[in-house]
Amino acid sequence: MSLGQPRVSIVMPAYNASQYIEATIDSVIRQTEPDWELIVIDDCSTDDTRHKVSTLAESDSRIRLIALEKNFGGPAGPRNVGIRSARADLVAFLDSDDIWHPDKLRVQLAAVGDVSNAFVCSGMVDFSDESTLRFEPIGSVKSDRITYWRQSVRAQIPTSSVLASKALLLKTPFWEDPAYKAVEDYHCWLRILQLVDHCEKLKAPLLCYRKSEGQISGSKLMMMKKVLRVHRDFPGRSLFTAYVYTLTHVLGGFYFRFLKKGM
Repeated sequence: MSLGQPRVSIVMPAYNASQYIEATIDSVIRQTEPDWELIVIDDCSTDDTRHKVSTLAESDSRIRLIALEKNFGGPAGPRNVGIRSARADLVAFLDSDDIWHPDKLRVQLAAVGDVSNAFVCSGMVDFSDESTLRFEPIGSVKSDRITYWRQSVRAQIPTSSVLASKALLLKTPFWEDPAYKAVEDYHCWLRILQLVDHCEKLKAPLLCYRKSEGQISGSKLMMMKKVLRVHRDFPGRSLFTAYVYTLTHVLGGFYFRFLKKGM
């Protein structure tokens, strides 16, 4: 690692995120692991997102704003810009309305072995009001292995919990095709899992996922169609397999998110 290179580059796409982005960035600033850089990629917001990020960047040199001149219309393009701009060998993702547990980076970094093949995620909890969140220190954490097959059957990798090798992400960039909007991350994780044995999923709620009206992933029918497209277009998959994986994806998602209240 060269002098001045952070251990982790955090990539945060943002579009009209003024309402929540300060709380989200505050959860990064409060990390018990301080060796990071935060790259906020603003996708031509029409509110004061850029102003709020610029103000925070003035008081913390670890925060960097990239103000795009052309709107991508989704998070895939901004994430790819952030990955290419990252100075660290490890990249973490955080959406502009989610919240991290203060120990998130510390615990995940401890789980990384070979940096060149690193692919780590964690459990999460849903929330709608950050004032209700309470964080307990994280001690020893058990983990699970999410393989290509398991991710195909049901999405088990929350995007805002991912910590991965920059080298891997450069090989498998997020697809910017508008048809993949809301499933570009699911598609990306599948492609990474073709290159590595598994994603190490830490069994601790290191991510707090904000539930709000109007989310891209809110329409169940739309998501089902998009998941089907991912599986249908994936190399080497039959149409029958695509339908089976889509069905297990939908049923598994319903069970874990609404009946078991977690992921």
